Amino acid sequence: MRRPTKTEQIQIRVTRAEKRDLVLRARAAGLDLSSWMLGRLSPPHAVTFRELVRSLAAAPDPSYVFAEIGELLSELRRDQLSAAVEVLPPVQLGAVAANQLAAMVELRATRLGVRPPIWTEQIQPLPQPWFPTALVSVRLDLLCNSPPAFRRRNLFVTSTLEHRV
Repeated sequence: MRRPTKTEQIQIRVTRAEKRDLVLRARAAGLDLSSWMLGRLSPPHAVTFRELVRSLAAAPDPSYVFAEIGELLSELRRDQLSAAVEVLPPVQLGAVAANQLAAMVELRATRLGVRPPIWTEQIQPLPQPWFPTALVSVRLDLLCNSPPAFRRRNLFVTSTLEHRV
C-alpha cells in the first residue's frame, strides 16, 4: 500500500535524550518516528470513530451506522476510549442523531469509569421525548427502562442497546 506524501510538518522541541528515546520506541514498533508519533496522537480507533460519525451524517438510515459505532465503543478499553472519542468531526447531525451519539459515548464512558468528552456536554438534550416507535404499550416500557444516559437526553430506547455499548 502506497503511503500518502507528507507535505506538512509540526515542530516540537525535545532534549537529545528525549529524541533518542522516541526514536528507539518508534524503531521497536517497526515504524519511522513520524508514523509512530501520529499513531500515538491519532490512534486507529479515533480515525474509525471520526469516519463513522461522518458516515452517520450522510446516512439515509442511521441504524446501521449506530450499530457500527456501538460495536466500536464496546471494543474500547478504559485506556482507549478517551483518545478514540475525544474529537467530534465537524459534521451536521440532526438533533436526534447527535443526542443518540452523545448518549452512546456517555454510556460507555460511565461504564468504563472515565469522563465523557467535552463535546457531549455541548449537545443540548431534546426538547421533546423521542421514541423509536409509535406503539403506546412499548413506549411505557421504554420510559421505565431506557438507560440513564439516554433518558437525560429525552431519548427513550430499548435497554438492549445498553448491553451492546
